[in-house]
Amino acid sequence: MKKPKKSYIPFRPVSLSNRQWPDQVITKAPIWCSVDLRDGNQALVTPMQLEEKVLLFKKLVEIGFKEIEVGFPSASETEYEILRTLIEENYIPDDVTIQVLVQARPQLIKRTFESLCGAKNVIVHFYNSTSTLQRKVVFKEEREGIIKIAAEGARLIRELSEKERAKSEMNIRYEYSPESFTGTEIDFAIEICERVLAELEASEDQKVILNLPSTVELATPNTYADQIEYFCHNLKDRKKAIISVHPHNDRGTGVAAAELALMAGADRVEGTLFGNGERTGNVDIVTLALNMYTQNIDPGLDFSNINEIKNVYEKCTKMILHERHPYAGELVFTAFSGSHQDAIRKGYEYMENSNADLWEVPYLPINPADLNREYEPVIRINSQSGKGGAAFVLHQTIGYDLPKQMHPEFGEIVKKAADNSGEELTPQRIVKLFNQEYVEIIGKYMLQNHKFYEENHNTVFEGCISEDGQERYITGRGNGPIDAFFSALNSIGLVGFEFISYQEHAISKGSNAKAISFIELKIPDNGHIFGVGIHSNINVASLLGILCAINRAINHKNNGKI
Repeated sequence: MKKPKKSYIPFRPVSLSNRQWPDQVITKAPIWCSVDLRDGNQALVTPMQLEEKVLLFKKLVEIGFKEIEVGFPSASETEYEILRTLIEENYIPDDVTIQVLVQARPQLIKRTFESLCGAKNVIVHFYNSTSTLQRKVVFKEEREGIIKIAAEGARLIRELSEKERAKSEMNIRYEYSPESFTGTEIDFAIEICERVLAELEASEDQKVILNLPSTVELATPNTYADQIEYFCHNLKDRKKAIISVHPHNDRGTGVAAAELALMAGADRVEGTLFGNGERTGNVDIVTLALNMYTQNIDPGLDFSNINEIKNVYEKCTKMILHERHPYAGELVFTAFSGSHQDAIRKGYEYMENSNADLWEVPYLPINPADLNREYEPVIRINSQSGKGGAAFVLHQTIGYDLPKQMHPEFGEIVKKAADNSGEELTPQRIVKLFNQEYVEIIGKYMLQNHKFYEENHNTVFEGCISEDGQERYITGRGNGPIDAFFSALNSIGLVGFEFISYQEHAISKGSNAKAISFIELKIPDNGHIFGVGIHSNINVASLLGILCAINRAINHKNNGKI
């Protein structure tokens, strides 16, 4: 990049003499607060309307959020009416607390309290900006003036709360945010928060939420953790506060910042589904919660039907989730690399065969089935895919278990098709390729009818096959059905084919159950080739598999493939 026209200011690290958070481990979920519905509907190009907000609110309740910020009712008549609808039409369960956002300005605070009439459980979340930069270029205020704004706002909120409590049973709690906390001198942030706690008469029984937002992500996530730890250790009335964090994602490390902040002592996290929000978004609560889930920590939120949640999110926000988005993206449970595909296939086989209690599948940190994605193809195929991937997709799609020795042969067929198309091959296309190559093959020899019987301790095959459309009666003896059939084929000049291996399994159940056989033959020029037979009689399936392999070998030779 070219030298910037103006230099940037590097962040300053926090001085901690005895840093504790790097040795901490997250062992429980925080208090979660969804801010998906906050003012401006988190900077959507097309703001949500009433129907969409109600739909998303109901989904947030279903997921399990107990604290939901429903908007900025003093900001506009639309926001005001949305809150009134939620209250008057009884959309808010008794165990859910709604949170309302308001600047620390008297007229807006009063309007906010008017909007809350009839609500049962409420968090009044007020804020004013405290950062060094905003004090200098926006408010042109010294520290004393900023503290005064916060203190007067807190005082008015407490007075209005006392009046409301005197006439109703509304449960009102308080939250204060020193906006742009990450750009505020840490000791000043502590000073203004201590003043707010005093004005609100916080106690250990009536704790105040102190929300420390990374309104703009300015530094590495460890710096945010340092700020949180310093704040927690130096706040005079720490036991009277719930420490909340509200990370943004300007540097792309919002999730990491939230996790390290929890290690540093935070109790609560504000964020959104899939990280929606202004600029690069808020912290993604879905990712945070499922990260905990993969560590055997109950997140207290239910994302077991991730696709439905994604659909509601996209419908309401008109935003499209990226294909690579953690846990919910279309491609996150896929593998194109051959080595990855083979490892995933073996991992699934290990889980099935060992009946293990612990999830251990390479490249998949979470079981897709836990998110209700078990019916999606886990492996997808393109020209970079390996020999085992196509076989795995075939098993997942129609239940065929190809012998391992057959994987390279079928994998090469699929790879050639992918090379020719230049695109990913769908499971349906892979099944079609298999059927065209092995099941629907038209060749020189076709089985017309046959019978087996025992004679002098030998198995005898008698039957009729067609050779280029001409029927030929053949017979042969052997130590079993397959050996007898080969003997019959040798009698009409089909020599040089040698039986190598055989595998079969059922592919359906009931009285009309069918079996599939996989036959490997050595062919006259010392190569190997596979054939497939499907029939309700396993012996017939084997005969069909042998003829399939022979016909494929002849076709390949005629086409110059061997």
